[in-house]
Amino acid sequence: MILYLDTSALVKLYVREDGSAPLRRRTATARALATSVVAYAEARAAFGRLRRSGMSSDSLHRRRVAQLDLDWNDWLRVELAQDVTRSAGELADNLAMRGFDAIHLASALWLSARTTESVEFAVWDARLAEAAVRAGLVVFPGLSSPGVSRG
Repeated sequence: MILYLDTSALVKLYVREDGSAPLRRRTATARALATSVVAYAEARAAFGRLRRSGMSSDSLHRRRVAQLDLDWNDWLRVELAQDVTRSAGELADNLAMRGFDAIHLASALWLSARTTESVEFAVWDARLAEAAVRAGLVVFPGLSSPGVSRG
């Protein structure tokens, strides 16, 4: 199984919060981890917000960024090719999605269409999880799990 991480899931690998432990266990069962290239900037933005708000020290921030940089090289990364961006635009329009959410969903669907392995979509945003289920993806941790936000 390939575990696709949207940014709400990816950040949980570096920031200890609700859902971090089950996500780490799930990543251990995946053959590969995948995400969109936009997740890097989104994760760095989240880390920066934590640092600026005082919820994260400078040294912890540097460690998170260093670990993300190391991990990034090992993940499957879906590029923003024309077919992915057009699909994201259609998803955003048809499902009333936010732009980056649509990019993540389009990226996971693009990956799923190009592999024989199952692709599971890790997400902690309920609206995006619902859209992923409607698009035919299996989501982790599931729509009724605690901590899944209504983003």
